[in-house]
Amino acid sequence: MAGWTTHNGKAVALPRANVDTDQVIPARFMSASRAEGYGGYLFADLRDGDPDFPLDRHPDASVLVAGPNFGCGSSREAAVYALVDAGIRVVVAESFADIFAGNAVNNGLLPAAIPDAGAILDALGDGTASARVDLDGGTLTIDGKTYAFDLPKIWREKLVNGWDDIDLTRAHADAIAAYRKTRAKTASWAWPDGAS
Repeated sequence: MAGWTTHNGKAVALPRANVDTDQVIPARFMSASRAEGYGGYLFADLRDGDPDFPLDRHPDASVLVAGPNFGCGSSREAAVYALVDAGIRVVVAESFADIFAGNAVNNGLLPAAIPDAGAILDALGDGTASARVDLDGGTLTIDGKTYAFDLPKIWREKLVNGWDDIDLTRAHADAIAAYRKTRAKTASWAWPDGAS
């Protein structure tokens, strides 16, 4: 996946709290091939019968602003796949479920926890606004107003480089190999015969 440091796009409001991963992508769609993409299943049950659903009115939005506790419920990574496949690069909320946030970062999606997300929801209303996200500065700017978010160093490194946990581990391959070599010499008793 490609890394990024800034993102410019349209922000749209989803004024709902406690959006769980089964709302993001209902379980019945997860048998589809990942290669086909999950974007078409995003919020399928919430959209069904709602001609005024925000992402249907603004399908080009790439920054989703939601209520608190986004991504709660089961820990299905497919929820992140659905958001990314639908073109969402950033989800803004007051808070996120921990597993959802980790899955998001591992797939290039920023979960930006902003205490003033409620004010952003109110300002967006039913429309959209220009948004700019800067990972280096840890800021979201919407229509000229800037909001700060905390971004752990590891998360920033993953997003900027387009890495998941495996890529992050591979980045330390030389240090891991050096440790293994030293450990084999200093604690030979810990190694099976002939394995050092």
